[in-house]
Amino acid sequence: MRILIIEDEKLLAESLKTLLESKGFEVELALDGEMGKEYAELGIYDLLILDVMMPKLDGYQVARQVRAERITTPILMLTAKSDVEDKIMGLNAGADYYLTKPFDSRELLACINALLRRQGDQINELCLGNTTLDLDTCTLICGAKNVRLSAKEFDMMRFLLGAKKRIVSKETILARVWGYDSNAVENHVEVYIGFLRKKLQSIGSNITIEAIRRLGYHLEVKDEC
Repeated sequence: MRILIIEDEKLLAESLKTLLESKGFEVELALDGEMGKEYAELGIYDLLILDVMMPKLDGYQVARQVRAERITTPILMLTAKSDVEDKIMGLNAGADYYLTKPFDSRELLACINALLRRQGDQINELCLGNTTLDLDTCTLICGAKNVRLSAKEFDMMRFLLGAKKRIVSKETILARVWGYDSNAVENHVEVYIGFLRKKLQSIGSNITIEAIRRLGYHLEVKDEC
């Protein structure tokens, strides 16, 4: 399970990351609302943990804008603001649960597990054109044909589908698929893009991965007629 923490207090964000990673979650951090919104809209996370008071965009704005993009990822909102009106504002903005600081780590974990259980199998595939990516089996499906993806191919395809035709740079793909501390280079991205293109073609997919010079890659759907 992949969790995005959007929290401008670096020490708190890192302590939450350490806690959740110790429980087996894959965790990424965004230290302001603008960055958090950009990451969240990729649609590659299973849960968003969102602070309210942040620079650039506050948590309410992030939640509203993410929901406006039809991103259905569960949102757990964290804040020191405990008034009923604040909770109502958070829930109306698109949060699924509102947890007040300070909180016990056991309560946080219980909330996370409850939200992930509630999500269940509702989001187990991503679709574009005539092609589906099954998130449970790491399989690309097009009609009666399917092909299994390797771990890196799966992460990259999920990332590209989550970007919803937006252009993503090689640097961003490297960070998301290989990690910020990886020694991987841009050539790794090019190699795996080649693998995915061949697999999409092998099942008759009408999705193409287009390279935009000096910008990156995005998905396009070819005409079906």
